[in-house]
Amino acid sequence: MLALAGLGLLVAAGPAAVRAADEPEWIPRPIAVLQGLDKVTARISTVTAPVGSTVEFGTLRITVETCQERPPTLPPESAAFVEIDDEPPDEPRRQVFGGWMFASSPALNALQHPVYDVWVLSCRSESTAGQSSASGSN
Repeated sequence: MLALAGLGLLVAAGPAAVRAADEPEWIPRPIAVLQGLDKVTARISTVTAPVGSTVEFGTLRITVETCQERPPTLPPESAAFVEIDDEPPDEPRRQVFGGWMFASSPALNALQHPVYDVWVLSCRSESTAGQSSASGSN
């Protein structure tokens, strides 16, 4: 009898499991939204970085190799593979970070730099690049 009850649970979960298997775990997006802190001035800046391009934040050169987010049916998460070089004046460029950053856990794999902190906020598509949640007509 217990075996039949277990089989009933498996059959009931079957169609949901098939739908979840067809759905991608991560969706690539062309734009990463990063936030940076200048520890000297205590200013926080939002940086929009197209995937494959290099953007500047202070003496840092930030290149986002990929930015991906979870589909709406899964718990929210954005992750980006980021390479960060530091190029202070009159010094050679050197890589200070290379790896994955996760929006939900900014301290998990963080940039270790004496002047700057950089973390991922989100990934987005180009269709939402110029939109703001605050915009609208009344």
